[in-house]
Amino acid sequence: MVMGKNVELKARVRDLAEARKIAALLGARYMGLQEQVDTYFRASQGRLKLRQINGLQAELIWYDRADKPQARKSVYHQAPVANPETLKTVLAAALGVETVVQKRREIFLWQNVRIHLDQLPGLGNFLEFEAAVQSDEDESAAHAQLAQLVQMFCIPPEDLLPRSYRELVRESTS
Repeated sequence: MVMGKNVELKARVRDLAEARKIAALLGARYMGLQEQVDTYFRASQGRLKLRQINGLQAELIWYDRADKPQARKSVYHQAPVANPETLKTVLAAALGVETVVQKRREIFLWQNVRIHLDQLPGLGNFLEFEAAVQSDEDESAAHAQLAQLVQMFCIPPEDLLPRSYRELVRESTS
């Protein structure tokens, strides 16, 4: 199991091709493309999801973070899952499914920051920065890095998202 912290920020992106160009200009390394299906379960604290990646691998992720449009700290626990369909059935029976988020994610790595270019059917295109942190000093540096990336990617304040994809999907289906 992996436990960790990161500082993250999410925003709408108006032009994925332009975002790819900016990532390349920064020297970000392309890490690949993933088709992800996140099944969120009702949790009494934080958020719990089963992530299936390219239909080949899966991980159970619990995380907790504030919903605000600025860069924010997220604390998480992550564990690989050998039999995701069985686990999904058990968790759905025990906790109930809250929502399912499907996305196509392009992943880039710039320094200690993962840059995600996400396409969500029916919702649009998004960009997410996740800076891995180990200490309070790292957290302060991560906030500065994300502020720098917001400027480099020319993200206007109105495009910053205070909510997760989970909330966006729930809002779109209600």
